[in-house]
Amino acid sequence: MPNAYREIFSAPGAKAFSSAGLIARLPLPLTHMGILTMLSETTGEYALAGLVAGTFTFSMAFLGPQVSKAVDRRGQSRVLPLATGVSVIGLAALLLCATADAPRWTLFLFALLSGLMPSMSAMVRARWTEIYRGTPQLTTAYSMESVVDELTYVISPALAVVLSTALFPQAAPLFAGLLLLVGVALFVPQKATEPPVKARADGAGDASAVRSAPVLLLALVLLCGGAIPGMVDTMGLAFAEEQGNKSLAGLIFAVYALGSGLSGLLFGARTPNVPLPRLLLVGVAGTALTTLPFLFVDSVAGMAAVVFLAGVFFAPTMVVIMGIVERVTPEHQLTEAMTWMIAGLQSGVAIGAAVSGVVYDRFGTTAGISVALVAGAGALLLVLCALPMLRTRLARADGTAAVPGPPAETATPVGCR
Repeated sequence: MPNAYREIFSAPGAKAFSSAGLIARLPLPLTHMGILTMLSETTGEYALAGLVAGTFTFSMAFLGPQVSKAVDRRGQSRVLPLATGVSVIGLAALLLCATADAPRWTLFLFALLSGLMPSMSAMVRARWTEIYRGTPQLTTAYSMESVVDELTYVISPALAVVLSTALFPQAAPLFAGLLLLVGVALFVPQKATEPPVKARADGAGDASAVRSAPVLLLALVLLCGGAIPGMVDTMGLAFAEEQGNKSLAGLIFAVYALGSGLSGLLFGARTPNVPLPRLLLVGVAGTALTTLPFLFVDSVAGMAAVVFLAGVFFAPTMVVIMGIVERVTPEHQLTEAMTWMIAGLQSGVAIGAAVSGVVYDRFGTTAGISVALVAGAGALLLVLCALPMLRTRLARADGTAAVPGPPAETATPVGCR
């Protein structure tokens, strides 16, 4: 396993752009939790804090793909500084309004503007794709990126709470803005690894990548799948509190990321000879089935074990979905399409956390956990409906790809594109 990951970093510039990308992607989860903590500290109103933080998250879910669409058309170095500048200005204005006790509508306005923050994980994946397109190393790179995403969502929320409670309420979103500026400033000048702007195909209009059936369906699959870790966020906290030790919720969150991260690393170190559509079906079916044991948990230790199992399918499924997107999306829309995947996942996490909280308050623990079962079943149903179309699109992509390869339904290493 170590050799597979060492190999991808042998490419010139890989260590530099991935390190800068790591710094620049930390601000997303840091900002969400930072806004939540800041406003709960300054106003004492958790409902207001949650709504403003949710405004930021959903704003980025919508605006992020628009930024990435501009990147596909004009290049990373031209678009990222502008989008970053606007996002940081919006975040700074939000901090000022929270400090000055400005009218509440200003909090929502500047949270909306802050959502112009670029999706740096998509930018990094686009660079890996440019370097390793058509090789098994691309799966390894995608797997590593999924693990890094997991780590940022474990580290950043905890860091946000510590900063805004131990220093001053505005500390976490302030630090997020500084990290974004530094990360993008280090990332953009690395022109040698920047993907060139791809020529648009004849007759290609200005349509969004999400209007492509595979991209839309896979984004919806991730929206449903994201509701499961969203449920874990809310119900893990509620379950630990019911068991008399709320601090154990942190263990539950960490165990989910651990299961996902380990399986992602192992998956990326191998090249299974299984067609992508079949891998997708296995991953989503496994994700759906691992929601069932949640119904029988009666202790924090049991919850941790079940959460670990649920996480095992998450990162590999994300890797497979990104692999399919890379195969079926025209090169001039790839960054936008990848960003829609991330936006679908982020939206699912936010929706899952909110819905499970509402259901738990009204109907109790079992009902709150059942949100994950419904989400898993929805994801599986979408995949079953999408499989024939995905097989057709992948076969068509194999027939027209620049790098020749066997048909999609033959036994193909996942990374060979």
